[in-house]
Amino acid sequence: MDLKQVLVVLEQLAPLSLAESWDNVGLLVEPSISRPIKTILLTNDLTNPVMEEAEAMHCDLIISYHPPLFRSIKRLVQKDWKQSLAIRAVEAGMAVFSPHTSWDSVKGGVNDWLIGGVGSGHVSVLSQALNSAPQSHKLEFTVMNSEELEAVMGELKAAGCGAHLQHSAMSSESSGILVDLTCPESGLTSCVQALLRHSAPSQSLTILQIEKSPLPGHGQGRLSVLVEPLTVAKAVQKMKSHLGLSHLRLALGSQHTLDSPVLTVAVCAGSGASVLNGVKADLYITGEMSHHEVLDAVAAGTSVLLCEHSNSERGFLAVFRERLAMRLSDSVKVALSQADRDPLEVV
Repeated sequence: MDLKQVLVVLEQLAPLSLAESWDNVGLLVEPSISRPIKTILLTNDLTNPVMEEAEAMHCDLIISYHPPLFRSIKRLVQKDWKQSLAIRAVEAGMAVFSPHTSWDSVKGGVNDWLIGGVGSGHVSVLSQALNSAPQSHKLEFTVMNSEELEAVMGELKAAGCGAHLQHSAMSSESSGILVDLTCPESGLTSCVQALLRHSAPSQSLTILQIEKSPLPGHGQGRLSVLVEPLTVAKAVQKMKSHLGLSHLRLALGSQHTLDSPVLTVAVCAGSGASVLNGVKADLYITGEMSHHEVLDAVAAGTSVLLCEHSNSERGFLAVFRERLAMRLSDSVKVALSQADRDPLEVV
């Protein structure tokens, strides 16, 4: 399989349109010379040890959950460790791809895997993903007669936005013809300018932004109403097993003990405070939160379970490996990095 074919499969598994607007996802490093993709390495973070591992196995594509290139850069130099990794990938002819928040958002992705650690429940999305179709607007205005309507629509077509317009018209003996027109974001300015050149439309024009439709099951964070309530202690035990960790950090909510019941759990992989803030739940589970964010949650009566940033994400790689391998040619090997690990350890 070539790189383009693998990218198509990755898009099918988790559309990049689901990623947050601030994120840097997709193909980050593309070799100048195309070669068959025979070995893919999955990692949570692309670090020097992981790159050495990739070089040793003659990897063709690195899928790094976190984007190794995130901020805009003006040069590629060896003194910056992330830029140095990008240079090594180019020199070795390896492609680098990052899915990041598209994996968090997609139904069945990182957050669904994470919430599954506490057991079965009725799961909902905390921050709903919306349809990725271009933004559009509804324009309502009045024209005096069919001749003016024809003239206005002719101008809109001449302005270059007519091919993307949808409109309906309803006649009224007293007030002329009411026109309801849907216009894409790209054509809004030219549409409005054309309408303002006509007396009746300019005096009656209203503009409404059309809300994008939600994508059920997709979005950031998850809330589960558990089928079988747990104690705080049992939830901690189950998450240790799910994540393969011997230690987690726990802050008990106000009036909570280890024996307090947990009926609702909210999770957000990685650094989850911005998504979890204000959510009513007995327990928050995320990778990291600041000291004051934890204090806020505790004061609101919510216990907080922290497992370090990448530990809340890394376990999903094994799940994704199976999904990816099923959709690729038998000639492609998909490996999990053995060098990838969270930089923080309990000592």
